[in-house]
Amino acid sequence: MGRTLESGRDVPIRDLLSDEVLDLLLERSKDEAGQLRLTGEDSMLGQLVKAVLERALEGELTAHLGYDKHDVSGNNSGNSRNGWGKGKTVQTGVGPVRIVVPRDRAGSFEPVLVPKRAGRIAGGLDDMIISLYAHGMSVRDILHHLKQVYGTDLSHEQISRITDQVMEEVKCWQARPLDPTYAVVFLDAIVVKVRDNNVVQNKPAYICVGVDTDGEKHVLGIWLARTPLESATAGESARFWASVMADLRNRGVRDILIACCDGLKGFEDAINAAFPATVVQTCVVHLIRNALRPVARRDAGAVAKELKKVYTAVDADAALEALATFADTDLGRKYPQAVRAFEDAWDRFTPYFAFTGPVRKLLYTTNGIESLNYQLRKVTKARGHFPTDDAVVKLLWLAIINIEDKRARERAAKRDNGDKHAFQPTRLVEGQRVAGWREALNELAIAYPGRIR
Repeated sequence: MGRTLESGRDVPIRDLLSDEVLDLLLERSKDEAGQLRLTGEDSMLGQLVKAVLERALEGELTAHLGYDKHDVSGNNSGNSRNGWGKGKTVQTGVGPVRIVVPRDRAGSFEPVLVPKRAGRIAGGLDDMIISLYAHGMSVRDILHHLKQVYGTDLSHEQISRITDQVMEEVKCWQARPLDPTYAVVFLDAIVVKVRDNNVVQNKPAYICVGVDTDGEKHVLGIWLARTPLESATAGESARFWASVMADLRNRGVRDILIACCDGLKGFEDAINAAFPATVVQTCVVHLIRNALRPVARRDAGAVAKELKKVYTAVDADAALEALATFADTDLGRKYPQAVRAFEDAWDRFTPYFAFTGPVRKLLYTTNGIESLNYQLRKVTKARGHFPTDDAVVKLLWLAIINIEDKRARERAAKRDNGDKHAFQPTRLVEGQRVAGWREALNELAIAYPGRIR
């Protein structure tokens, strides 16, 4: 059964074009040197986009008038076609394209595809710019890329306006309702340079990941500390953490069983004020990292092996004994700072020992969050400094979406190729289910009766 043009949406473009047409298009796509040139001004793809746009605009005008071109039903209709307006150049995903827009006599035709005074075609070009931005390219780099590859000239303000289109989505995401109960929330930060109070300074952007009662992880929000006018630097004060907790409560959170972070100043008081029953647990991964920071590389393996005896002990008493034993060794005496890191965080570290393997693994295994933050640091590293806090949140939100979508695509490609590991989680964090959640849930339900449902 042959396929007709009526079902052309399902027909490959190659089947719709004859060899003669393709040969002609191929010839027209070559420059003076005989090289193939598909994009840019007056390129072959540009000419195709021009033809499609002008055909679509004709269709819009037909729908506006209510009758086809040359249709007698249009006689005495009160409005009719009136030729073409002045040509205009619009920016597209394949470069600048010169088009003409049809007119009507009444002047009431308002094109939707190419609105009046619009200098670009929304969709392809906008999506490309937002994608480049999400990959960490600066506005200047995007401008250079578009000019070099597509011959497209845009201003710095136009690029900023395009990327700002997502701010409404960002604000909705930051204010979206949350679940009433989270088993565990993790707080981690990446440091970015932001202009604040007319001074460029390093500021931590805190990313909160929560594990809901179904064992799925979600990025709950992104927060930056505001710099008081009387202060030179941004500080994570008790007021800042109180505002973060208030935000979580206003979005529907009523209970958090365990909050896992890295000894943030003022955080414990703020979370206990908002969620009095929450246990604050020092992140074991960060604690180990802090302990190993002063250790020489040649001794790091041996010290890490000794510290493992501390955080894998059966209970807090055994952990304290293991730490004292390490402190009395040659390595312990050589690196007393490693011992002190555990001693200083002991009260916030020991809640970890109230649980068995499944919950300990949940609290200890932060690979997904670490991997996500590593990817985010790569994106922000190339950006220099940000003009505002909102610009930081916008980029981090776009980058998280981009990273998660990229991982999903990679898993799908591997699955199509028969990779036996392709059915592992397709996300780094968002929506990924915690391994061993059933066992952890049972233990948490016993430890916190009536609080987790």
